[in-house]
Amino acid sequence: MSEGEKLQKVLARLGLGSRRELERWISEGRVKVDDQVAKLGDRITAKARVKVDNRPVKMEGAEKATRLLLYNKPEGEVCSTSDPEGRKTVFDRLPKLQGERWIVVGRLDINTTGLLLFTTDGELANKLMHPSSEIEREYLVRVLGTADGQMQENMKAGVELEDGVAQFTDIVDGGGEGVNHWYYVCLKEGRNREVRRLWESQGLQVNRLKRVRFGPVFMPSRLKAGQYEFIAQKGANVVYDAVGLTRAKVKSLRAEEKAEQTRQQRKKGRR
Repeated sequence: MSEGEKLQKVLARLGLGSRRELERWISEGRVKVDDQVAKLGDRITAKARVKVDNRPVKMEGAEKATRLLLYNKPEGEVCSTSDPEGRKTVFDRLPKLQGERWIVVGRLDINTTGLLLFTTDGELANKLMHPSSEIEREYLVRVLGTADGQMQENMKAGVELEDGVAQFTDIVDGGGEGVNHWYYVCLKEGRNREVRRLWESQGLQVNRLKRVRFGPVFMPSRLKAGQYEFIAQKGANVVYDAVGLTRAKVKSLRAEEKAEQTRQQRKKGRR
């Protein structure tokens, strides 16, 4: 919190009221920071001395904290908390939380595998997914056939799809044998089936698709399909920096969460 957070957000986290209510209190001059009347737009750190109606506010718990993990999504899981058709969801294997909820960052369709990020920080999730952040996604794609130079140039220059122009920022040949060929592709948005539709615009069908990177986060080779891994403080700092947000303290795992994670890894190892 070296740069601080907006005063009303910190006070709301401490349970003093809603953000809107606290903004009104600030406008009415009821809040002081370091003995000065606060104003809307002020930012504070956990070290600030805050008073509301001249009563000191206990700042314990004021520091922004979060949980962040990556998950290797297998084929056949949907990116929703529940499914009316009874299919497995990406939330089924995640550790249970109390008083918080996991937010999925950047959905993948049921047939796409690979890296998914989850966080308890809604602001971070929104920043990572918003087009203005231009967070790059990288995929490993297997197509039926081979893309010649002109096809690759078309997809990098931009193709008009039904929901607007789409393009890859980079295409790297990944080799292949027989009728299939592999490519690594990057793009800076995540519209529905965008990668598949770009290849289809060139007459090529995608038969395998895996996300291997989301912004600064790469899929570790040690993580098998269906397994998750918590992102530690150093990695979380990189993610927050990538979208220009104040770094949040990563919450330590409680004993029961650690035990659940260990059980999951062992279960996967027996399969």
